[in-house]
Order: sequence, then structure tokens, then C-alpha cells
Amino acid sequence: MTEREFPAETSVLDEVLAFAEEQLEEAGCPMKTMMAVTVAIEEMFVNVARYAYPEGGGSVTLSAQAQQGRSITFCLRDRGIPFDPLAKTDPDITLPAEEREIGGLGIYMMKKNMDEAAYSRENGENILSMTKYF
Repeated sequence: MTEREFPAETSVLDEVLAFAEEQLEEAGCPMKTMMAVTVAIEEMFVNVARYAYPEGGGSVTLSAQAQQGRSITFCLRDRGIPFDPLAKTDPDITLPAEEREIGGLGIYMMKKNMDEAAYSRENGENILSMTKYF
């Protein structure tokens, strides 16, 4: 498993995605799948950066564990306010954009792009794991 800690700030998003892409390449992930996974990581990282630390100053640890040529699991951990993104109701994407409730589309995209996702709150940390098979 490889992991890296980042400030919970959208200004480091390029670094987060570069780390994720490096892990995906090393795992032998196909390019099309890589794009779907990076969208999911981007959406979840941005959510943490924007909402987990209302007072600012937090961090996010992103880890990756791969089964070469088969799958990869990314895990985001933060010590922000408790939030289970998987408990959020999916938006009604059949409605016109102006009629939909604000929020939740990024979480929905993550759920659709990843094959498995799990959330837990342990020792004061939000832990979101996301797995993609390829």
C-alpha cells in the first residue's frame, strides 16, 4: 500500500490526481478506466476540502492498494466532521438541472464510476474506500 497526506485544500488537487494517476499506471489500469477513477477521486477530495474542516487547516490521506492488472482500491481518510457520502440519496438525474436539489452529483458520479465503495468512522476519522476492477 502506498499513501500520501495532502492539505485539505482544492489548490493541491493537481498533486492529488497526479498521485492517483501514478498508482493507476503502476497497477496496469486501462486509460478509459483511469479517467473514471480520477473523476471519483477528484469529486471526493474536493468534498473533503470544501466541507470537512469548517475552520480550515485539515488534511486528507490518500492511499492506494492494487492487485496488479486486476483492481485498485483508493482510501481517503480525514479527521473532519463526520460525513457518510454513501448515505446521501442519489439525485434525480431525470429532472432538468434547474429543478434538481443542489449537491450530491459528485457523490453520485463516484458511486457510478467505482465498483465498490464503503464508509466507516473510526478513531475520529472518516474513511472512504473505493475499489475499481479492470
